[in-house]
This record gives sequence, C-alpha cells and structure tokens, in this order.
Amino acid sequence: MVLGLGACGLGGMGLVVPGMPATVFFILAAYCFSRSSDRLLQWVLGLPKVGPLVRDYREGKGIPRPVKKAALGTMAVVGTVSLVVLPGPWIRVLVLALLLIGASVVWWWVPSAPKGRDDGKSPPARD
Repeated sequence: MVLGLGACGLGGMGLVVPGMPATVFFILAAYCFSRSSDRLLQWVLGLPKVGPLVRDYREGKGIPRPVKKAALGTMAVVGTVSLVVLPGPWIRVLVLALLLIGASVVWWWVPSAPKGRDDGKSPPARD
C-alpha cells in the first residue's frame, strides 16, 4: 500500500510537472493497490483523467497513440531544454541517458492501443 501511495504522489506530480509522466505511476499504483487495498484501487480506476487509461491498460488494450506521442514529445522538449540549461558535461550525459531510457521504455515496452482505439475513449457498452 505504501508503494501505491508513493506512486500516486508521483503520478499527481506528473499531472502538473511538464515532462514527468503521470499515467505510468497511476498504473503502478493500481498494480500495488490490487494487492493491498480494493478501496484505493477503485479510487485510482475512478479518477476522471487517468482512470480510463489505467483501466484500458489493465485490460490489455494499451495506451492510445496520441497519449503515447504526447508523452514522447514532452520528454523530448523537456530533455532538450534540460540539456541546454544544465551545467557540466556529466549532468548532461546523465540527463541524456535517462531521457533515452525513458523514451525507449515508452516506445517499446508500453503497448499502444489497437487501431480504431486511438481516441482514448472506451467502446460503447453493449446491452
């Protein structure tokens, strides 16, 4: 439960800090809460902005391509700005390495939603 709460904190920061992911941390929180607290799991799944993304990911539907592209674009912009303003070559190398690792994880490890699901909306429920 502690890891889930920490992931929620990082996810909350990711909603307001440019370049920091939010959805990934809420997915991690949902995983942690699935093993510790059903009430907190339902809270994460019910969040207005990230709840549907977390539910789709947990159901194996992936993350919509526009969300994935926005995450990669934001990482690229923030990483580039960081490389320009940070002092010292070692800090720049570290930032560049973290940027490449993060982008690689998002690109290859995080599944994309199948074609036709790029809008990020769930399909209509069938009666």
